[in-house]
Amino acid sequence: MASSTEPPGAAKPLRIYFLPNLMTAGNLFCGFVALTKIVEADANAVNFNARIRYALFFILLACVFDLLDGRLARWGGRESSFGREFDSLADLISFGVAPAFLVHRIVLKDVQPPEIGWFLASIYLICGALRLARYNCMSAEAGTGGSKEFLGFPIPAAAGLVASLTLFLLWWEDRGFAVSDWRYVLPAIMILLSVMMVSEVKYPSFKALDLRAQRSFTKTVIGVVFVGLVFVLRHHILHLLLPVLFTAYLAYGFIRPHISRQIRHEIEEEDEDDPPPGQS
Repeated sequence: MASSTEPPGAAKPLRIYFLPNLMTAGNLFCGFVALTKIVEADANAVNFNARIRYALFFILLACVFDLLDGRLARWGGRESSFGREFDSLADLISFGVAPAFLVHRIVLKDVQPPEIGWFLASIYLICGALRLARYNCMSAEAGTGGSKEFLGFPIPAAAGLVASLTLFLLWWEDRGFAVSDWRYVLPAIMILLSVMMVSEVKYPSFKALDLRAQRSFTKTVIGVVFVGLVFVLRHHILHLLLPVLFTAYLAYGFIRPHISRQIRHEIEEEDEDDPPPGQS
């Protein structure tokens, strides 16, 4: 009589959750659109900046989708190995290929010989791929999937910094200030981010941040002021605030080991059931 149980070694069915993976698909779609806009951008055309600006918006929108897919998966208890792999594939396109191609299109294509420009852009892409591969390997190990720390600078934040800084330079140029020399800061930033992605510097993942939790009076006031600033500066929010936020996150990794656990606890908003600083 045939057994109703699965034969030994049978593959387990994949756990594919609709909403988180839909957000990941949105991330990948934004990365693809960003690439098409970069390809369409002709340096000799009057709409070059407009095409690049469209690409930047889609890279930043991909960051939003990437934030949502992980948050939805954790809130709903729907994390899976399929979602992690799909997310990394989308991240490599949106936050690896697109920013590298962007900086090459704006700056590195003018470098002579051309091979140097290709090589510099490829460093960012390769380091981003290595960082994603390391993250997946570490997440697959037992007990590490929910880590509150990232080892190395996260590639979405790296792409966000490149995109927001480029957007700021375009905004600066629109106001009549010359940026022809300043654009060469982009390759330098990209190389720095390449090193930081594969570094041993730890960054908070903010996975424990619970927007539904109670907050102190001081934090509530700060939150209200922040929302007010966003409203007042809504026309310049992408050009001014985003580069500052991404740069602050990059710098935080360097100063984080030198601040007290109490301050880190306040900044990173650990879960209430975690032991307070100084206890274990």
